[in-house]
Amino acid sequence: MMGLLKKVIGDPSQRQLKKYEKIVDAIEALADDTKKLSDDGLRAKTEEFKNRYNNGESLDKLLPEAYAVIREASERVLKMRPFRVQLLGAIVLHNGNIAEMKTGEGKTLVGTLPVYLNALTGKGVHVVTVNEYLARRDCEIMRELYEFLGLTVGLNVSGLSKEEKQEAYAADITYGTNNEYGFDYLRDNMVLYRNQMVQRPLYFAVIDEVDSILIDEARTPLIISGSVERSTNLYIQANAFVRSLRKEDDYTVDEKTKTVLLTEEGVNKAEKGFNIDNLFDQKYVSLNHHINQALKAHVVMHRDTDYVVDEGEIVIVDQFTGRLMKGRRYSDGLHQAIEAKESLEIQRESMTLASTTFQNYFRRYGKLAGMTGTAKTEEEEFQQVYGMDVMSIPTNKPIARDDRPDLIYKTMEAKFNAVVSEIEELNKKGQPVLVGTVSVETSELVSKLLKKKKVPHHVLNAKNHFSEAEIIENAGQKGAVTIATNMAGRGTDIKLGDGVKDLGGLFVLGTERHESRRIDNQLRGRSGRQGDPGTSQFYLSMEDELMRRFGSDNMKTMMDRLGLEEDQPIESKLVSRAVEQAQKRVEGNNFDARKQILQYDDVMREQREIIYKQRMEVLESDNLRDIVQKMIESVVKRNVAIHTPESEVPEDWDLTAVENFIKTMLLPEGEITEKDLKGLDPEEMEELILEKVKAAYDEKEAQFTSEHMREFEKVIMLRSVDRKWMHHIDQMDQLRQGIHLRAYGQNDPLREYKFEGFEMFEQMVASIEDEVAMYIMKAQVEQNLERKEVAEGKAVHMSAAAGEGSKEKKMPVRNNNTVGRNDACPCGSGKKYKQCCGRM
Repeated sequence: MMGLLKKVIGDPSQRQLKKYEKIVDAIEALADDTKKLSDDGLRAKTEEFKNRYNNGESLDKLLPEAYAVIREASERVLKMRPFRVQLLGAIVLHNGNIAEMKTGEGKTLVGTLPVYLNALTGKGVHVVTVNEYLARRDCEIMRELYEFLGLTVGLNVSGLSKEEKQEAYAADITYGTNNEYGFDYLRDNMVLYRNQMVQRPLYFAVIDEVDSILIDEARTPLIISGSVERSTNLYIQANAFVRSLRKEDDYTVDEKTKTVLLTEEGVNKAEKGFNIDNLFDQKYVSLNHHINQALKAHVVMHRDTDYVVDEGEIVIVDQFTGRLMKGRRYSDGLHQAIEAKESLEIQRESMTLASTTFQNYFRRYGKLAGMTGTAKTEEEEFQQVYGMDVMSIPTNKPIARDDRPDLIYKTMEAKFNAVVSEIEELNKKGQPVLVGTVSVETSELVSKLLKKKKVPHHVLNAKNHFSEAEIIENAGQKGAVTIATNMAGRGTDIKLGDGVKDLGGLFVLGTERHESRRIDNQLRGRSGRQGDPGTSQFYLSMEDELMRRFGSDNMKTMMDRLGLEEDQPIESKLVSRAVEQAQKRVEGNNFDARKQILQYDDVMREQREIIYKQRMEVLESDNLRDIVQKMIESVVKRNVAIHTPESEVPEDWDLTAVENFIKTMLLPEGEITEKDLKGLDPEEMEELILEKVKAAYDEKEAQFTSEHMREFEKVIMLRSVDRKWMHHIDQMDQLRQGIHLRAYGQNDPLREYKFEGFEMFEQMVASIEDEVAMYIMKAQVEQNLERKEVAEGKAVHMSAAAGEGSKEKKMPVRNNNTVGRNDACPCGSGKKYKQCCGRM
């Protein structure tokens, strides 16, 4: 449909480029005056532009002058002067769109113009590359230019300290990889102190190889994962303790809210049983949590009702349908507590502490722009997901590359024999060849066949970015044969060696069509840079995966009828068109898959933004008492409402449950009794409870300095939010994995995911409020308060093959002490060593 509209009304992006031509004219008109400026005069322009911007002048107004200045500076410093078409691309980037520029057209230089202009704001510009080699290379090359004009430049790569990262982000311009920017964003939202954050608010990013980062890697989430529990022993100990408790004496059960709370006697028993002074002390938070979950496992969760034991595993029963929910696990340690209750092996899981997709990370920038040699085929996705138009920039010199029609063979064996013969012939005359393959296996196969023919060659894999760049840079030398996967060597130009132009330039040979036309175009684009000669040709067979998937049987029959030999190819526009149609279908399917992933991640994005915003308020606030009191009010209203419903007469209200809630979570025993609550309406009850709570809060605060109390509130709040949010991410991940089954019940899985995800989020918020209220009111304020991370995380960039939500491989438990075969296993499973980790 889009293609038809363009034929009728023309490509709107080309009309926009014509308007930009007028701005290019304005830039060129300033060239002579700018050339007359001295180096100091040129440098002084940066301060002048900054002042004008700060006084209200827009960047659009400054653009012609700023571009003229950096163009002149570029010629003086780098001995490179941007052409008209490069100025055109630079205007496209400043306007938050994608400049599609062919390989060798100087994209790196194009990026300097909008980067300089936007850096004048002082808000920080991020230049994003696909690997650290390119980030370092571009930073080193362009640093001289920016520093000549008085701007600061930073490099953000892995392995830097917090201080080094802060320095890199504080610069006017920061170079780095998409992975590192994304992980820094996640890590910043896990810090315990505001001064530990490294990123500033995200303002403007220029993405090199934008299609690779925003399309190809859109299905690979960035994840920070960690093991939450150091040991499973605490589950076993809490389970043994809970078995000794008696209902009413040691704990009370609230059937309506499905909560179990320790009485004063129960708390005393816990303190005595675990030999501690105060169960509500900060250092016993984990123990308290384990006891509460063990209580819930024993008292509220019933075997064969809430869960079943199947083949040594706890399987949840869906409360609505009664079906078994294999693969789902209760969150917040409840599943492990049930495993301990049933004397099963307690599973230690790697949990997701934080995650995001590149799509949602980059959409956080105020403005986004990108450059690539191939983006037009994915224009619809760029527009729908990122709101970016793709504008094809004309080449500085006409393309002289000869793009030959595909050669189609009957069998794969015949195709590879022809490929090797062609390479051998080209190598004899010295013409360099770049062989593009879809997979590593194909690279190795071609290499093996070339070795038999004694043809010297390089095989490029992406294990080492430094050697990758070196191999690609030498791929244009006389006699060079380079085998590479189609994605390898992006961002590095292949320059022709001496005498190679006379031999016909670089010959690009594709051994198979990729399922994306864009990747094929990238491979073709390696040849014929800046008007150089070159040739590209794809070799296909009827046994190729793409051909097999999209009806090559008819073609094979046609080849048989024509009586073609195996080593005799056909050049058919009909076949080439069929291949392109097949690629379009695959691209459409992939777009739909990425769109669906984004729709699901958007549910998490909304929740993530709420949590991260509130977490930031906690870090930046000097006084959290108002927030804490609102949380306590919410907890009080919620619990009073549950036990005093409007549908019941006051005589039927469960005032005992209200009293239990008060003495367990908020106030000392006897402070408010059932007798005090009788005769009051719900609002009066709330007023009475909150009045007493405020007095207790004031009394607690009077014992310490205000500064100490404020830090105590932060410690409680951060720990509760982080722990609950972490478990919520895990729960949402589990929900996501099984939600597609709802389609069998004629339900829309996405709608169900949104609905249930919202309910789970509300439950998490209520759970945070409960925990904060209880610890603020019940815990003792320590003298040496310390904010601690809930779990230690590590960054994981999941591969596309791993899929969403895959768990890390469990690692074996290592213990340096000698363990007897009949001793308890040190992993905490409760089994003998010989029946657990000692079993070989």
